[in-house]
Amino acid sequence: MSGFEILTAGRVTFGRGRAGEAAGAIRAHGARVLLLRGSHPGADRLAADLRGLGAEVEEIRQKGEPLLDDLDAVVARGRDMRAEVVAALGGGSVIDMGKAAAALIPAPGGAMHHLEVVGEGRPLEAAPLPFVALPTTAGTGAEVTKNAVIGVPSHGRKVSLRDDRMLADRAIIDPALTDGAPRAVTLASGLDAVTQVIEPYLSCRATPFTDALCRDAIPRGLAALVRLMQGEDPGARDDLALTSLFGGLALANAGLGAVHGFAGVLGGRTGAPHGALCGRLLPGVLRANADAVAGQGGDMTRHREVAGWIGAALGAKDDPLDALEAWMDDHGLPRLGPMGVDAAELADLAEASRASSSMRGNPVTLPTETLEGVLRASL
Repeated sequence: MSGFEILTAGRVTFGRGRAGEAAGAIRAHGARVLLLRGSHPGADRLAADLRGLGAEVEEIRQKGEPLLDDLDAVVARGRDMRAEVVAALGGGSVIDMGKAAAALIPAPGGAMHHLEVVGEGRPLEAAPLPFVALPTTAGTGAEVTKNAVIGVPSHGRKVSLRDDRMLADRAIIDPALTDGAPRAVTLASGLDAVTQVIEPYLSCRATPFTDALCRDAIPRGLAALVRLMQGEDPGARDDLALTSLFGGLALANAGLGAVHGFAGVLGGRTGAPHGALCGRLLPGVLRANADAVAGQGGDMTRHREVAGWIGAALGAKDDPLDALEAWMDDHGLPRLGPMGVDAAELADLAEASRASSSMRGNPVTLPTETLEGVLRASL
């Protein structure tokens, strides 16, 4: 067994009703609070609770996935108010924006000094502000990861700002915050959550720690997502929130794979929702990886396990990956073409995806022509 490390948030709290602890946890870090939020009413309650504790609160609504210009504006507002702590209550995009703002407000330089791929990729020169995260969707696990994904339209890419110190000081996962999420959001974010426990399980960087998380979460998350497509179910919400948390813990410690290698590039080019891209690409990537591993005479045990868990959740009688594609079609998940992927650009997209950092965790190196084939089959 090779050695490994475990990186995660300073303190992780999971359970229904635990969001009530957030105001006190945030206020303990300072009196001037920059609050990143979406439309969830829980943010109104949190802001009121913070003000009731004597905090000065600057609320910023984050709409859509974080873009570089938006990040620069948020950082400027945080510096102007001399923020002492950053909090984020919302989906993965809100949490990523909060995480990036906490990292950059104290930084002497701008975002492009630190962004991967399109920027200089420098490590942070100053410690981030304290950061507290409360997710309202079960998908990205961003509350326990050390990176923030930022769109850079001028480069047509979504890339990461990354540093071990960007891990949240406190992550509060209250599944009640996800109750009643729209069906399409639940489907896309849930498929991201499931992908983020499948890819670390198959990753060439998997560890006994991440394996334990993923073996529990893959069947749990698949079953929960199937139940939630049939109707609202608090128990399934709890299970999907736990899957999302486990996915964040797993990917932070074992990496991801080709699905996320594709998703960053395609999301940057099209603006399509990250979770929808991940879900649509998952069957094709699983097929390509299994074929490549089998062709190299590798161990197929994990690939068979994942296929078996998918088949069991969907009640598949034949090929589980065919069943997954059909199930996504039945529940309205768009294919890549309607999400804006141009068939004429597949070779370029495949080549750009091959260079993504997430590809380094893929169980095997897939040639560009194989990656292009995955894209073509998902159009």
